[in-house]
Amino acid sequence: MTVSDVILDTFLDSGRWDGKINIAGWTEGSGGSRDVIEPATGMVLGRFGVATAADVGRAATVAAEAQRAWAATRPEERAAILRRAGQLWEEHAEEIQRWIIRESGGIPAKAALETHIAANECYEAAALPSHPAGEVLTSNEARWSFARRRPAGVVSVIAPFNFPLILSIRSVAPALALGNAVLLKPDPRTAVCGGVALMRVFEEAGLPAGVLSLLPGGAETGAAVVEAPEVRVVSFTGSTAAGRKVGEAAARHLKRAHLELGGNNALIVLPGADVAKAASAGAFGSFMHQGQICMTTGRHLVHESVYDAYVAALSEKAAHLPVGDPASGEVALGPIIDEPQLNRIHSIVEEAVQAGARIAAGGTHEGLFYRPTVLADLSPDNPAFAEEIFGPVAPVVKFSTLDEAVELVNANEYGLSVGILGEVGAAMTIADRVHSGKVHINEQTVLDEANAPFGGVGASGTGSRFGGATANIEAFTEVQWLTMRSDIAPYPF
Repeated sequence: MTVSDVILDTFLDSGRWDGKINIAGWTEGSGGSRDVIEPATGMVLGRFGVATAADVGRAATVAAEAQRAWAATRPEERAAILRRAGQLWEEHAEEIQRWIIRESGGIPAKAALETHIAANECYEAAALPSHPAGEVLTSNEARWSFARRRPAGVVSVIAPFNFPLILSIRSVAPALALGNAVLLKPDPRTAVCGGVALMRVFEEAGLPAGVLSLLPGGAETGAAVVEAPEVRVVSFTGSTAAGRKVGEAAARHLKRAHLELGGNNALIVLPGADVAKAASAGAFGSFMHQGQICMTTGRHLVHESVYDAYVAALSEKAAHLPVGDPASGEVALGPIIDEPQLNRIHSIVEEAVQAGARIAAGGTHEGLFYRPTVLADLSPDNPAFAEEIFGPVAPVVKFSTLDEAVELVNANEYGLSVGILGEVGAAMTIADRVHSGKVHINEQTVLDEANAPFGGVGASGTGSRFGGATANIEAFTEVQWLTMRSDIAPYPF
């Protein structure tokens, strides 16, 4: 069965890309092809080409050549291509969303969020080509002195499966806008909505051939897009374990690596908080996209005065959230991406129970459909509380004092996102004390906007940021010192 038998496409017509990669045009990958699998049904939706290290080497050579001409393109022309890309995400949103639903297992609302943010990322990036490119410095000599921003050159973007479109476009769009060429390696499990869709959008937007290459593949491909000599910057989003390897490889080759990694994010429910609203926020934070989000609420820290009521309210939410095929009906949760990931989730839940946790809701699955799960009566050293689960599991721990809540947040190695629900004055004092790249008062932990700096600390990443002009310019350009005199300077030699 081919993709045309499953999804009626025009913009993403499989006749163009079926079994292919893109290096200055659609071509066969040296690694052959792999099936695109729908996790909800196991159905084959099509095939994508697999790039080898040799393909990456060829793409990097092409990209380095194309980048010079692209960087010299007038800023208004680069901006126009980015604006057109934003329009294309909107014009073809429904078709692209069908792929996100079926290939990634996301519900329709999640798919709509991805195309919406993709458009906004391109619109935000369209302002970068005309952004001031440096500053005038003072000098003790009779010269003009400038610090100017120049494109880094070739940028590799390695993106994960969970939000395949957002977590690709947030690096691809600003890197292109600032005059770089990009090698994009999407996760093989979401190579169409996280790769082909971007390639098609920028093709249609008028991006010159070779400036963006599509290179799906596994670990070998990932290593190659880091190690290629032409690559100067690596933007990686994924697990902390994989990020450490990428960072090590980049350091060996003296390249900058922007690492956006895992998170075991805390939601603090303060005394006096509205329990019904807090449980709604907590359910969204833990169960959105089956908990397969780096910002997922992985730890619910609840004051002892509202603990029992919160556990009951959260469990009630979990018990009534429908789980099923997101392409076939109204559901709140779709499938886990694959069996290895599901097995890991379930094993952590089982270990948590063995360590003393109580299952207040869920804890079961049918195939890849895992019920939203609430774990109560945990100790802070319980594996479900200490580890990133990356599934629809909400571990709940009680605290007595604000100092204890802060200690519980900071005791974890991750530092990506923290939500604080309740009285604002107390929340503000906590916000000043927690180690986290993002803090959201009276909101849960899953938040992202194209113009906001996004990133974590500790095991959640290298502290780099994506989003907004300042962060993106810092990520994808190099600083060059330039001086100029009216005549050749005198020297004593």
